[in-house]
Amino acid sequence: MLTNYDIREREVRLIDENGTQLGIVPTPKAMSIADGKNLDLVMISPQANPPVCKLMNYSKYRFDQIKREKEERKNRKNVELKEIRLSAVIDVGDVEIKSKKAREFILDGQKVRLSILMRGRQQAHPEISVKVMEDFFEKVSDIAQMEKKPNQMGRTITMIIAPIIKK
Repeated sequence: MLTNYDIREREVRLIDENGTQLGIVPTPKAMSIADGKNLDLVMISPQANPPVCKLMNYSKYRFDQIKREKEERKNRKNVELKEIRLSAVIDVGDVEIKSKKAREFILDGQKVRLSILMRGRQQAHPEISVKVMEDFFEKVSDIAQMEKKPNQMGRTITMIIAPIIKK
């Protein structure tokens, strides 16, 4: 944003600190009004014809803006993508343990990527690996939704599940 003496336009549409429009004013006069009120002249809309400038305390505005951005960053929840590796020949007990871990991740609000690396003759029957993933999803389907269906890329099959979004 251009401020004070960086503004090189001949005339500007001026808005005072309360939001009242003062009309189209020559830039030197707008600067003198800003100096008289101990405020800054800030160009808020340079594309307009004539450009729109506002009288404000720019340093306080920047401080509040930075403070707001920090607050937003603090309140923003980072969603990580956790990965759980399965096997086409995984046993029932192992599926139970891995589904409990996936359940923990999902309840924490994380997304989970399930992946199966097919080796040797398993590559001839990818439907077995897809079935394992679908059975795994059934165990967590009460708290999760399938974000990306099982998809084969080369020797791996991946699927992404995410927490159910409540409205």
